Amino acid sequence: MGDPKEYNDSELLEEIREEVKEPDMWKVVLLNDDYTPRDFVVEILVSVFHKPPIEATKIMLDVHNKGRGMVGIYPYDIGNTKVTQVTLLAREREFPLKIILEKA
Repeated sequence: MGDPKEYNDSELLEEIREEVKEPDMWKVVLLNDDYTPRDFVVEILVSVFHKPPIEATKIMLDVHNKGRGMVGIYPYDIGNTKVTQVTLLAREREFPLKIILEKA
């Protein structure tokens, strides 16, 4: 970069914008198992992911019928935090619920 006096304000702003990169996004996906109750899946979708009950029920049915259901797309840190929260809640209740992150 040259002498700052050589740039006008719009050129400086453009250069700054080019340096900012959007974070990679990750899909949070619930996987089906034969033991975790459907009510619990809806409960965590409402409490952890703040889904309305109707949407939570739809996602739960995808998990049950298709073997997996996408919960949402988040930056890695947020997605990973939600995966950890759900895993801890499931283990507290002794459910084997699996939840994973996949690159979006």
